[in-house]
Amino acid sequence: MKEILIVSIGSFFGGGMRYWISKMVQSCAVIAFPFGTMAVNVLGCLIIGFLSGLNWREGGWMSPSAKLLLTTGFCGGFTTFSTFMNEGAGLMKEENYLYMMLYLFGSLALGLIAVLAGHYLAKMIA
Repeated sequence: MKEILIVSIGSFFGGGMRYWISKMVQSCAVIAFPFGTMAVNVLGCLIIGFLSGLNWREGGWMSPSAKLLLTTGFCGGFTTFSTFMNEGAGLMKEENYLYMMLYLFGSLALGLIAVLAGHYLAKMIA
């Protein structure tokens, strides 16, 4: 039961941050492209890459409960695969195939690069 509460708290804050950052980024967009969702997903990949690159064992950076709160909770609530897919499908329905391909493959490539960058940053400070 404790773990469910920890994940729920992290998800609450992650979801709120996702909404705020996504809206802020999207409000700056000058074309009909889902920059907001892409930005939170790539940022979430950087964060989870960084967190998973840290030493979580006894005497490490944080406790297993903190890891659960931040990775499964916060990052799980912050990033959004369902919205990512829905926006990709929306671009396809609009027959905007170039933006759809840029969004889908760009998100995957940038997400992987961000996870690896997060791991690298964690190793630099650990």
